[in-house]
Amino acid sequence: MAGIDESRPFVPVNIAVLTLSDTRSLADDRSGDLLASRVVEAGHTLADRSLVREDLAGMVKQLKKWIADPGIEVVITTGGTGVTGRDLTPEAFSRVCEKEIPGFGELFRLLSYEKVGTSTIQSRATAGVANGTYLFALPGSTGACKDAWDGILKSQLDYRHRPCNFVELLPRLKEYEPG
Repeated sequence: MAGIDESRPFVPVNIAVLTLSDTRSLADDRSGDLLASRVVEAGHTLADRSLVREDLAGMVKQLKKWIADPGIEVVITTGGTGVTGRDLTPEAFSRVCEKEIPGFGELFRLLSYEKVGTSTIQSRATAGVANGTYLFALPGSTGACKDAWDGILKSQLDYRHRPCNFVELLPRLKEYEPG
């Protein structure tokens, strides 16, 4: 049965939140604020937070910086997952990810479909792993961030979640390093 196993200890993880936007600043970044507050409320550490313009090189540079930082175990991005010319988050992820987690995007769109119907098809939410760091790309709306955190990430980033979760796999993510 899926759920929280209270006999297991909670294990906080270090999470960075990255907003990708040409129109927002940290002062009016409601989606980034929502994710940062959810991270802390869940008992995790907000390891860093930043906002980068929707420029592929700048996005990749910030992702690589956090992927290389042993103090960051998870990166959650918000924004840039749509289909317009400026939506480049999945392309940035494809440049840094070693492994994809296709089920994340599929599950996100399933949850989103229940709220926004077929409009969810415009989301290219995605996830992957790079250098032992989990990467999750969420759409830029607060509703999408809430759905992804509450419906997927909150439980998968909780070591107590059974039958399995992402946290218990963290020590094993670098078992094989491409050479």
